[in-house]
Amino acid sequence: MAKKTIAIIGATETIGAIIAKNLSRGNYRLLLFGHDQAQLQGVAEGIKEVNPAADIDCISCLVDASWEADIIISAVPAGAEEQVAKKIREVATQKIVISIPNPVTISSGSSVSRGTSAAEELQKLLPNSKVVKTFNTADAVDLARAIADGKQIDSFIAGNDEEAVLTVREIVSNAGFHPIMAGELATSRALENARLVK
Repeated sequence: MAKKTIAIIGATETIGAIIAKNLSRGNYRLLLFGHDQAQLQGVAEGIKEVNPAADIDCISCLVDASWEADIIISAVPAGAEEQVAKKIREVATQKIVISIPNPVTISSGSSVSRGTSAAEELQKLLPNSKVVKTFNTADAVDLARAIADGKQIDSFIAGNDEEAVLTVREIVSNAGFHPIMAGELATSRALENARLVK
């Protein structure tokens, strides 16, 4: 099977770094992007210490990383997804874009309008991409270990494109989680609200 290239946007964020580490064990080439290049290099070096065979490159340009990738993972905070989408819109055409962040906080509620979700808003910003929601219902501790009480941690997957969802299911499984097909992208409303973050 041909090796897929995955760009992780926000690889210096806690969740992005964890996802990068988990995926480094799979048959993927990982392109890591973050604004702090020293921190980004630290993430890559940490992964290499654990997995010397990991195929990882640190990329200083968001557009270049997204252009080169087959699949793009958005691990930035919810408030930054719009800015990222505007920059990668042209180079993300027909590509899978995985949306991780939840726009929900216990104190302030949702940062998106009622009746929609961050993933659906991202799909509007990237109309020619295949947005899929996943990796958003577990906290950083659970994502880091992938197994709790001897069982794989569930990761729900929601998306409108069947082929894209199947590809993401494989990625979720290779990252060590138990993939659960949750339905169309609109299901991400419930998935995002199910995971309140402080």
